[in-house]
Amino acid sequence: MTPTPAAESATSARRNVLILTFCQALSMSGSSLVMTISALAGQMLADDKSLATLPLASQFIGTMFATIPASYLMARYGRKFGFVLGQCIGVCGAALACWAILGGHFWVFVAGSCTLGVHNAFWQYYRFAAADTAPPDFRERAISYVMAGGVVAAFLGPQIAKYTYDLFSPVQYAGGYVGIITMSMVTIVLLQFVRIPKTAFTGFRGGGRPLGEIVSQPAFILAVATAMFGYGVMTLVMTATPLAMTGCGFAFSDTATVIQWHVLAMFGPSFFTGDLIRRFGVVNIIIAGTVLNTGAMAANLTGIDITNFTGGLILLGLGWNFMFIGGTTLVTETYRPEEKAKVQAINDFLLWTTVSAASLSSGWIHAHFGWTAVNMVLAVPISLIFLGAVWFRVFGPGNPSRA
Repeated sequence: MTPTPAAESATSARRNVLILTFCQALSMSGSSLVMTISALAGQMLADDKSLATLPLASQFIGTMFATIPASYLMARYGRKFGFVLGQCIGVCGAALACWAILGGHFWVFVAGSCTLGVHNAFWQYYRFAAADTAPPDFRERAISYVMAGGVVAAFLGPQIAKYTYDLFSPVQYAGGYVGIITMSMVTIVLLQFVRIPKTAFTGFRGGGRPLGEIVSQPAFILAVATAMFGYGVMTLVMTATPLAMTGCGFAFSDTATVIQWHVLAMFGPSFFTGDLIRRFGVVNIIIAGTVLNTGAMAANLTGIDITNFTGGLILLGLGWNFMFIGGTTLVTETYRPEEKAKVQAINDFLLWTTVSAASLSSGWIHAHFGWTAVNMVLAVPISLIFLGAVWFRVFGPGNPSRA
């Protein structure tokens, strides 16, 4: 029998999801690898050790500025073209970072990291590409399956960091960027089998209510603040963790294992966080996220054993998951369809600005005030979100998410 168009569409969607899941796993493995080695490489190269996290901060800045142009480019020339271009940029950025480490050039390493940030902006659209081509009854699972790549990355990225740690001995960390080059090239090959139809380019048109009216809504303020601070405090502590563990005398393999568990905690719950939000309400999940982050702070402040670092980073990852997904879910309830482009743009800009600032300040705080101070910084933003969420839970006007 000849397959019906609907059956062919479903088969194509599943093939796309499978390929994009592998692509997501490889791309996020590169990201988790960078989390493991970037600050350590920066500390090795920088004369001023307070600049150790500047390369990682420059990566987030590169992502922040490239996200909207990447979306425009893919809208005009197609998803596949944009994804391949993004991986090519990743090869260039990783090669530049590797050369910088081998030559001892700190500022070239910063430039290479920023280029990798541009690369990251492209592959973050994999989940949207899967949803675009999936039938309505498969769309949610398509997004979940692609995000499952983060679970693979939790193991693959840090393991590659371990195995390539001294690839160019006696120079350390450069080998990790060879791993990113390899994964980007494999991803380029896989992307040749993706079938995503091009759509007409219409740009990002404004419309609806004035932006000032939208952003003044209590729900919008809570949603954006939750995502900003949830991602910001996670980045602040995660970035400083390799520096703190090295300072406490732990081996690099121990650091890589802790980051591995952290990334797994970040993405593992994604399969059921949506169900928890539907059952308990998004604001309650945000509150739970602040409690988990408070637990992470407590674990990190009560000792410097491997159990403290591991437990603290696991709780930090879980807290990030609840706060980031909760904030993202809530923000979608604050705008109309014609307002989506401008609201998402301001949301992402504020988010990545906060993440960039957290990454940059992490190294400075750790160098001047220590690991304890890094964790104490969490208290203020997490307390503000907790109090804001409780207020919104009780008094929030027109809150559709209250259970």
